[in-house]
Amino acid sequence: MRAGLLERVEDIPADRWDALGDPHYPFLRHAFLASLYESGSIGGRSGWQPFIVTLSDAKGLAAAAPGWLKPHSYGEFVFDFAWAQAYARHGLQYYPKLVVAAPFTPATGPRLLVRGDLDHPTVAPTLLSALAAAADDRGLSSTHVLFPAEIDRQIIASAEPTDDARWLMRRDCQFHWHNRDYAHFEDFLAGFTAEKRKKARRERRRVAEEGITFRTVHGRDAAPEEVLAAWQLHRGTFLRRGQEPYLGLDCFRALARSLGDSLLFKFAERRGVIVAVAVFFVGGDTLYGRYWGAADEFHSLHFETCYHQGIEYCIEHRIARFEPGTQGEHKVARGFVPTLTHSAHRIADPRFRRAIADYLLAEGAGVDEYAAGIGEHVPYRQELTP
Repeated sequence: MRAGLLERVEDIPADRWDALGDPHYPFLRHAFLASLYESGSIGGRSGWQPFIVTLSDAKGLAAAAPGWLKPHSYGEFVFDFAWAQAYARHGLQYYPKLVVAAPFTPATGPRLLVRGDLDHPTVAPTLLSALAAAADDRGLSSTHVLFPAEIDRQIIASAEPTDDARWLMRRDCQFHWHNRDYAHFEDFLAGFTAEKRKKARRERRRVAEEGITFRTVHGRDAAPEEVLAAWQLHRGTFLRRGQEPYLGLDCFRALARSLGDSLLFKFAERRGVIVAVAVFFVGGDTLYGRYWGAADEFHSLHFETCYHQGIEYCIEHRIARFEPGTQGEHKVARGFVPTLTHSAHRIADPRFRRAIADYLLAEGAGVDEYAAGIGEHVPYRQELTP
């Protein structure tokens, strides 16, 4: 295996790249990354500079870690702003740092990408060592692997320290839905307690009483005006938080063209006018909820568009899991359960490594306690509680 480095998205060979990792995970497919790059969301002056560590063999590209040099910590969903501030207080540079992730995406997936004809547990540790060496050669303060799949997390957690710079493991909590082979939505609600089932039905009824209906449109079938409407509505959600969205209109258009059925719009319409949208991505066995926007306030419309409609889609298409994004204890009442997510961090400076390790130990205990506490409030009958 020969280690290498790709520092331009345009240098990534599309067919060889898509032969790595999980072909059903949409957020690291070449089409997704190319759409972000062509629209300026990554590369250039975006703050997501490619630093893709590769391994090659006689057949060509054998493995890759999708790395990005970052001069900031935005768009990552694993918060380390306090670490950067601590570095600054001591007169040290935290940025640039190296992040291995799917840009702007808090969805667990492959991070140590290995070609399908190779043995992942054999090749991935070599790739991880090459990643650490590349970061050290560049003199980077830290390397962060965000939301790795379980097989990658285990490889990272068991990796031998390089010059004593071991990987520190971190965990957080999201809320995911799991399909128990439901035949239809009412079959799903049948597992709720009577009180929670009544509330869920009332939420759905309120939306229907407003005369709101829903329409499913996949990216390849979306008309230009529908893509524009989806982007404008989701942009409104960001603007209400005081920021522009990470993905521009050109990116939405490129994703609709390139991802086809992997991009999904759920349009809420009233009297023939689009009033809200939820934007999903479809993986092999997982539906990912990513963006939402509404033109007006309607009771329970957010819950219906983003959660109930997504659950119905999963049931109809026999999709095993639904990840609706970060945060949101309100998801629990709609059938989502606490689920731990993970990240791994390699801190070069031994003083900060020790301090961050102590912090993560205490933080992890708090996350576990939080997840267990929230888990006591899921809406399922006791015999069905996950």
